[in-house]
Amino acid sequence: MAKLDLRVRLLGKVLKNFSVANKSRKRILAEQKITISHNPLTDWWMSGLAPGVDVREGTADGADGRIPVRIYRPQEAAGTLPLVVFIHGGGWTFGTLNVYDGIASTIARDANAVVVSLAYRLAPTHPWPAAAEDCYAALADVAGRAAEWNADGARLAVVGDSAGGNLAAVLTLMSRDRSGPAIAFQALLYPSTDLTLGSASMEEEAHAPLLTKRDMERYRSLYLPHKEDYAHPYASPLLALDHSGLPPALIQVAEHDPLRDDGLNYARALRAAGVPVRITTYVGMPHGYLGFPRLFRSAPQALAELCAELQSPLGPAPAL
Repeated sequence: MAKLDLRVRLLGKVLKNFSVANKSRKRILAEQKITISHNPLTDWWMSGLAPGVDVREGTADGADGRIPVRIYRPQEAAGTLPLVVFIHGGGWTFGTLNVYDGIASTIARDANAVVVSLAYRLAPTHPWPAAAEDCYAALADVAGRAAEWNADGARLAVVGDSAGGNLAAVLTLMSRDRSGPAIAFQALLYPSTDLTLGSASMEEEAHAPLLTKRDMERYRSLYLPHKEDYAHPYASPLLALDHSGLPPALIQVAEHDPLRDDGLNYARALRAAGVPVRITTYVGMPHGYLGFPRLFRSAPQALAELCAELQSPLGPAPAL
């Protein structure tokens, strides 16, 4: 394995003091109310809005009422663009539209697509399957309304990182099983796919920087309070009995990540079912590297790979 960069090790030491494993439910609920606004410091740290992108606020159907969404469209683009539904990470417990502006707006600009980012309901107030059902309802709504943003709901992709990668994978299963919107492509960025937490990397990288096994156990307890739900395919997509008929995938994993094997094992399951998959392991990287593009050397390359992979399967609008 490649050694962790010094900057990764240092950031890991700092963030260890903020581990979710040590947070009470009361503290978590309080932190969910904190608004992280754009300013020079946070934009340097996490990347702000990409230039050349128009942003609109909106809402979409959730499973129990409307949820906020944010729509990004490249300013110089003409005509009808593909549609990308983006689902943020944060252990199903944290994460906001503001925090993910950088990734979502860069995808819109560099993949030349309309991106709709979803603000689904968070655990522990809304445990599983609230987030999954919110995202599915929003996917169906957004795909049906794509023309509002001059987008093509027939050229549809789902993208998610970490817990969002879990939800994106779950959406492909839900959409197949429920005859929902036809998803042309899925991009899963260091996803969680097995909430039994039984992979080898969960032990090998139990004390990795940014995300530890204890963190994952805490996130799981907040999202899935009932043990009998751990293996449900809409919680653990790796454990679905059938992966056939799912869309082609890009799966990115980080070498020093307890979830590394979740992504690798999911890629194997998809391939075994005949689904085309591109799998990339970013060596020396920890979980969540895309969230810190100025600190982690592989983040720009990984984001460029994502945008390039999105362009081919979505393609240009068909000629009339």
